[in-house]
Amino acid sequence: MERENVDVTRRMQYILNMRAVLNKDALFSDGTEFYRSPAEPKPGETVIIRFRTQKNNVDAVYLVYGKYKMKMKIYKTANGFDYFAAKIVMGSEVFRYHFEIHYGWITCYYNYHGVSMDREERLDFEIYPGYNTPDWAKGAVMYQIYVDRFYNGDPDNDVETGEYSYIGDVSVRVQDWDKAPAVMGVREFYGGDLQGVMDKLDYLQELGVEVIYLNPIFVSPSNHKYDCQDYDYVDPHYGKIVEDCEDGLLPEGDRDNSHAKKYIKRVTDKRNLEASNALFAELVEEIHSRGMKVILDGVFNHCGSFNKWMDRERIYENEEGYPKGAYVSADSPYRSFFKFNDENRWPYNPTYDAWWTHDTLPKLNYEGSRQLYDYVLYVARKWVSPPFNVDGWRLDVAADLGHSNEFNHQFWKDFRNAVKSANPNAVILAEHYGNPEGWLLGDEWDTVMNYDAFMEPITWFLTGMEKHSDEYREDLYGNSEAFIGAMKTHMRSLHMSALYTAMNELSNHDHSRFLTRTNRRVGRISYAGHEAASQGINPAVMREAVAIQMTWPGAPTVYYGDEAGVCGFTDPDNRRTYPWGHEDQDMIAYHKIMIALHKKYRILRSGSVIFLWNDYQGLCYGRFSHNEQIIVILNNRDEEREAEVEVWKTGISRLSDTVLERIMLSHKDGYTEETVEFKAQAGIVRMSMPAYSVTILHHKD
Repeated sequence: MERENVDVTRRMQYILNMRAVLNKDALFSDGTEFYRSPAEPKPGETVIIRFRTQKNNVDAVYLVYGKYKMKMKIYKTANGFDYFAAKIVMGSEVFRYHFEIHYGWITCYYNYHGVSMDREERLDFEIYPGYNTPDWAKGAVMYQIYVDRFYNGDPDNDVETGEYSYIGDVSVRVQDWDKAPAVMGVREFYGGDLQGVMDKLDYLQELGVEVIYLNPIFVSPSNHKYDCQDYDYVDPHYGKIVEDCEDGLLPEGDRDNSHAKKYIKRVTDKRNLEASNALFAELVEEIHSRGMKVILDGVFNHCGSFNKWMDRERIYENEEGYPKGAYVSADSPYRSFFKFNDENRWPYNPTYDAWWTHDTLPKLNYEGSRQLYDYVLYVARKWVSPPFNVDGWRLDVAADLGHSNEFNHQFWKDFRNAVKSANPNAVILAEHYGNPEGWLLGDEWDTVMNYDAFMEPITWFLTGMEKHSDEYREDLYGNSEAFIGAMKTHMRSLHMSALYTAMNELSNHDHSRFLTRTNRRVGRISYAGHEAASQGINPAVMREAVAIQMTWPGAPTVYYGDEAGVCGFTDPDNRRTYPWGHEDQDMIAYHKIMIALHKKYRILRSGSVIFLWNDYQGLCYGRFSHNEQIIVILNNRDEEREAEVEVWKTGISRLSDTVLERIMLSHKDGYTEETVEFKAQAGIVRMSMPAYSVTILHHKD
């Protein structure tokens, strides 16, 4: 009997794989608006769920959800495909479903990962009623700016050498804009500021940017500003200094900060702070007038030891209008904002919980202070409200806030309510590594910085490099199966609403520059030197990556300078200045073309995605709706090759020849927008692919 069951299973699998019997490659559905409408339903709404098969190829399709099974009806036939539909009324709970396909005595199933002979509930499609992300953020072209390194628009607000002491040495004003950052470059300031962003808005608009994401801009003694000193104000060194102090610079190498009068005056005087906030409001207004959005970096897990609440460096101790900091006095109103480990030592250098044990980054103690909890929610509302009106938050190390997951989830629920009550159209985008599914249920974050389902798989596939340039893996270089597996697994964790707003970056302030990774060299500036980051790079591979970035589901996010050919190992080398005056104009031009292409074709923001072909160093996928297709074909080999792609899987007819237009070709020696027609015969396109190339084809009925 057992042998008979095995034989039956084998026969079923054999028949399923026979396209002449059941064309499993024609079966398709997903969570886009083309197969689920509305794609983001509210409780009580009627939802139409659709499924595609080859024409006259199946006996029945059922929508299966919970204990129910609903027979679907054909509502249209086009290009050799039947399209089935069923209606359901959305409840208030998560709606999970899959499809059951009948052909003769064969029954198979279709879920998030495709066709299966077995039901796997964990792979069901999911709808979270009421979970929606801002439409403007779906597929939006974002541009990340590390402000100090972008452009110096106002030299009068520059940090001066010796202005104050930070982590054992004095601040340094860098005179040479093109100097590479030092290994311990956290005290180096190049002078980039908000006026610099204002001055370069024409450039960003011409590039095609739709959203500007600013790394932290609030008062802070570091150039990265992830150690916030005052959440209520923009740093005057980024904003405006209208009231100054002529003396108070520290002697070179002086570690005593008590005489840093210039810094104290600049960052505590309310005239400077209010003027800086006013400049920021003006900047946002100008950005909005150009049809662009602004996202701020929210660092709420920890602050800085300089923070007015802690005041370990005694910046605020004797300043008018500032209560004693928690480090200065046991009677401080902020004492409960931090978790001190040895309060009996007060005021003799007490220790406290710190982020990764860095004493300049005290961890905020939300569980111990409702006052702190409410204040940060106030901050969250303040910056998305008039007069600032920013369009959302990027949340630093968001899953680590607090001391337990249960507490974290409650905080972010309250944070979301605070932000959305002030600005319903604001986006909440979290930094997160690993599976974010538990945070993306519609009541906390909107989406994430997309490491697992974008940056990492693309880096491994195209370069074999780990995203910090700390490791090279030959087994992942060109491994398209690993790429596809990673994408399918991690994209599912994002759900559809989060996926189409996820921040898709090739580089950022925490990882090496992608162009540097193309040299496939493990390195950091501490032992390799910054010159090594530019040696042996392959711009053609960078162009391949940009082509994927601009055609993949999500919000393509350019890290400032990537488009201009900037190289760099990981932090701090990845924070080099934008190379004004000696940009890679060819790379900028390519970015402009690809951004324009992304914005021109709506299906690149909202369309379905399907893998069409792959092998070692080769990959092809399609973005499509019911009547339009974009085909992306990559050859990452250092040699020309032939490619044969079954484009019919995107909905192109196999019944007659179909003409597709090439809209971009990038290769080892350059790129071209010259249009060339390719004919799909029986739904198959054949072409020659140059070395290190990407071809993009388009078709619309």
